[in-house]
Amino acid sequence: MEIKEILINKTLKPKAKVEKLSQNIIDNKITVNEIMSYAETAKDAEKGTCIEALEFASEKNPEIINKKCFEFIVKYLLDKAPRVKWECAKIIRNTANIYKKNLDIAIENLLKNAAYDGTVVRWSASFALVEIIKLETEHNKKLLSKINKICEKEKKANIKKMYMEIIKKMKEK
Repeated sequence: MEIKEILINKTLKPKAKVEKLSQNIIDNKITVNEIMSYAETAKDAEKGTCIEALEFASEKNPEIINKKCFEFIVKYLLDKAPRVKWECAKIIRNTANIYKKNLDIAIENLLKNAAYDGTVVRWSASFALVEIIKLETEHNKKLLSKINKICEKEKKANIKKMYMEIIKKMKEK
C-alpha cells in the first residue's frame, strides 16, 4: 500500500494509519526517503502522521533512520506544527546515540523547543536533551549550563524533574 493510500483511507483511525505506515517502514515496503519526500509537501496533519510513523519505526529499530533522514528530522524540529516538533524530538531521542557527531543543530533546535509555549513540545525536547546528555559528549558542559537556565524558567514539575535528575546525575560523576 502506498503512503497516500494509507493516509486517505477513511476506514483507518489515525493511530492505525501511523501503525500501518510504521510497519511498512520496518518491513521495507516504504523507505524513509519516500516518507520524507511525501512529508515535505504534505499538510501538517499528514506530515505529523508520517513523522510519527518514523518515530514508531525508530523506537523499534533506530538504525532505520539514515543520516539524510536524521538531518530532515533536525530541520523539522522547527516546523510550525507542534505535533511535528514533538515527534521529531522523539526521533532525535531514539537516534542520538547513532548520530553523536551530528548533534550540534539538533541541540540548538531542541533548546529552542525547550522554550516553546506548548507543554508537549517542551516535554519532548527535554526528553531528547536528557538522552543527549546521557551520551556524555563534548556538548555536555555547554548543554548542562543551558539546562540549568531552562530549569529556572520551567513551570511544569515533570519537565523540571527530568532536567534536575540528569543535572544531579552528571554532578555525581
